[in-house]
Amino acid sequence: MPAVATVIELPELSGLPRASDAELERLLGKVAAAKRQVDACAAVLAGEVERRSDRELGYSGLAQRSGDRTADGFVARVTGASGVEARQLVTVGKLLDAPSPWFADVAAAVTAGDVSVGAAAAITSGLGTPSASVSPDALLDAAQQLVTEMAGLPPEKVARRAREVRDELDAAGVADREALLRSKRFLRLTPQADGMTRIFGMLDPVQAALVTDAIDCVTAPRRGGPRFVDPDELARVDALEKDPRTTEQIAVDALVEMIRIAGAADPDRVFGVRKPAVRVHVDSGDLASGDGYATIEGQTATISIATAEGLACADGYQTIVFHADGTVDVGRTQRLFTERQRIALAAVWGGCAVETCDRPPSWTEAHHSVPWSHGGRTDIADGILLCRHHHMLLHNNNWRINRPPGRRHTGWSMTSPDGRTLRLVTKNALRTRQLTRTP
Repeated sequence: MPAVATVIELPELSGLPRASDAELERLLGKVAAAKRQVDACAAVLAGEVERRSDRELGYSGLAQRSGDRTADGFVARVTGASGVEARQLVTVGKLLDAPSPWFADVAAAVTAGDVSVGAAAAITSGLGTPSASVSPDALLDAAQQLVTEMAGLPPEKVARRAREVRDELDAAGVADREALLRSKRFLRLTPQADGMTRIFGMLDPVQAALVTDAIDCVTAPRRGGPRFVDPDELARVDALEKDPRTTEQIAVDALVEMIRIAGAADPDRVFGVRKPAVRVHVDSGDLASGDGYATIEGQTATISIATAEGLACADGYQTIVFHADGTVDVGRTQRLFTERQRIALAAVWGGCAVETCDRPPSWTEAHHSVPWSHGGRTDIADGILLCRHHHMLLHNNNWRINRPPGRRHTGWSMTSPDGRTLRLVTKNALRTRQLTRTP
């Protein structure tokens, strides 16, 4: 069993109101480091609970004797952790007890307090196990890369990157992983005693993209989406902001209304006239060869080329093809970015370009990397997507965008007057893969 820290130092907080911003950030970092050590210890204990609750022990197992069905349930009850957190502790506890060779560095990083339990669980589940096309050495290298690159990032971001790395290593397995996700979809309507009905279910990535886009169109102004200048849009936003319903109530009302309209409309026209809104991103080389994979804007799971080809003919979807030279097939030059240019920018950047920001394309605004007043062009090569917060930060706080010459979307950054720098990167896994391949 690995050694864990037994003495945890917490900062003195009595003078917190007088602390500088930098000191506040340092204190938060110190507490986060202490939490990683505590969680590592908890994971070791959770792993021991799992060992003593092995299924082969039946009802004599620790969890079962305590009235819990699983070790996860035992850990959640004793610690007060959520179900997800308890599963992470058990998963990483087993890893620390007997790590697979390809995850040895992950286990060591958790023990040292460099990687959180949540991030470690995300790495192991995202990378998976060796297969005919992915060797143990390849997984070892991938795990080492993730430990180095993703330390300190939240588990959600680590999980997404781990799945992307697995797809890069095992493109042939994308179709199988896609089919597995599709097999998990379901919808359950459960009448409640008070007359309400509970909706519970899971959508696969293709379904989720379409449903999410439809709901986003209705609720975006409530969630801090882009600002509008069109009078009609301004009136709609104003009405929505004054609507007494909660955002969640507006979302469910919109979904029910869509179903009502679809059920009452001409079946030959209702979806045939729908403007494509969900974008499928695919590499031109992969599309020609039939190998590789594609992505759906706003979704973290990949899809096979065969699925991408099928969606190209489906209502409500639009395929965007990336070329190795960085060009895309839409865009025109004028003062304001056109809708088709925004589609391309969403494909290129995959959301707010600030590396640490998770705002999706629907929450962003198109910005000229070189200001229009200084000769900037309204084209895709010079455009960038920023969420409202970072867009206003740029304009109102005298930040500037730095970028190397050329049409490639690498090496971009935002710099403040005092020298602080934010990296600007594409969030599109397909585009990232292309940029790492081409000089």
